[in-house]
Amino acid sequence: MAALKNKRLLAAAIAAALLAQAGQASAIGLVQAYEAALQNDPTYRSAVHENEAGQQNRVLGRSNLLPNVAANYSNFKNKGDITTPRTVFGGGTEPLDYNSKSSGITLRQPLFNLDGYARYQQGIAQSNYSEALFSARGQDLVIRLVSAYAEAKYTEDQLALATIQRDTFAEQRKVNDRMFEKGEGTKTDMLETQARYDLAEAQLIEAQDNMTTARNSLAAIVGIDVAQLDPLAEDFRVKPMEPASFEEWKALALERNAEIEAQRYAVEVAEQEIKKARAGHAPRVDFIAQYNKSGSETVTARNQDTDVRALGVQVNIPIYSGGAVNASTTQAVANHQKARSDLDARTNQVLVELRKQFDLLLSGASRINALVKSVNSAKLLVEATQQSVKGGVRINLDVLNAQQQLYTAQRDLAQARYSYLISYLRLRFAAGTLNSDDLQTVAAYFSPSAAGEAMPVGPGVGKMSKVSGDLVYPRAAK
Repeated sequence: MAALKNKRLLAAAIAAALLAQAGQASAIGLVQAYEAALQNDPTYRSAVHENEAGQQNRVLGRSNLLPNVAANYSNFKNKGDITTPRTVFGGGTEPLDYNSKSSGITLRQPLFNLDGYARYQQGIAQSNYSEALFSARGQDLVIRLVSAYAEAKYTEDQLALATIQRDTFAEQRKVNDRMFEKGEGTKTDMLETQARYDLAEAQLIEAQDNMTTARNSLAAIVGIDVAQLDPLAEDFRVKPMEPASFEEWKALALERNAEIEAQRYAVEVAEQEIKKARAGHAPRVDFIAQYNKSGSETVTARNQDTDVRALGVQVNIPIYSGGAVNASTTQAVANHQKARSDLDARTNQVLVELRKQFDLLLSGASRINALVKSVNSAKLLVEATQQSVKGGVRINLDVLNAQQQLYTAQRDLAQARYSYLISYLRLRFAAGTLNSDDLQTVAAYFSPSAAGEAMPVGPGVGKMSKVSGDLVYPRAAK
């Protein structure tokens, strides 16, 4: 009966707290929050546009190997004088007044261009880098969203528990007052309860402020005000880790992690930069086709029209550029070594994070089970202490301490559950297997229908889905 009463008190406190905060804001579930974040989160939208820009590198690189066609047209009004020496046959100054025009088209097709080929390969690597980075940003959105959602929900739980604690101390204060009036209580009991009540009142105000801040943080991601969040199921069970060994998760991370993959493409971009620099010593061969049509193009060709068609090969051989080629090559080699070092650093960071989340996930399940037992024990302790006070075995302070212990255990249990869900997602993010199905899995734990379900822990198939069910994960148009 006491447990049922506590649950009813918790539900009533949550309802009262949410009703006070609701206003015109909307209730939102985790899946709906994700859909809204895809459209409204500024950080994610920035990543979308960044990827759109990055995909053009593929086209820009390819353009260096494709034909270049240029047309020209000119039309001039010419005036001047032609002066010739005077002789017995004549001479003197002859005025000039005529129009000249010229038009043409030129096609240039690279036949041998090491710089152009390096730019082509570099453009592919840059586009792949952008795509991998965008995949990481999309997965990061899930982490940020669920973290903000869990934090907002946790502050709701804190507010509800703080309300229950304050109300419990208020009831205890009434009991103390009645007992004091009957001569069965002491002034000390009343002061102890009043002190705890005042502290609970202060904690309640702090909890309200924390909930407002957390909701504002969530609203900044989803783009809409939030008043109500799906509750976390009371029956929270987890399955064993799959795969069970860290080495298997490590292999997944080295193969699939989007950040590592992006850094590998960054190394390739730097490698192509070396080839571009070295191409400054190489000749360039182009096929050229031209067609030119002109009229009165020069003084000597006045009143003459010409049509010229030309096909040929042009060879350009660089000889000396003031040391620029050697300097740019040396610079590119240094940047390539830097990129390789950055890859090693990123790999180490990912593996450290992977190990951290792996351990947290393993210990989190045990911690949740221990805290569930702690909450149940604390509830029994409160009931037993209250009965002992009636029997004269315990005093009022023991009841207050037991109630505080119950509040702390309930708070720690809520935090442990949210932390477990975040670690679940972070582990999969580090392993490169996070997808929208994982979001659905976690979202199920924020609805009443999820009670009693167990959350699987294991690698998914592929990376963040671009489209999965009703969840749309936009990608940039190519």
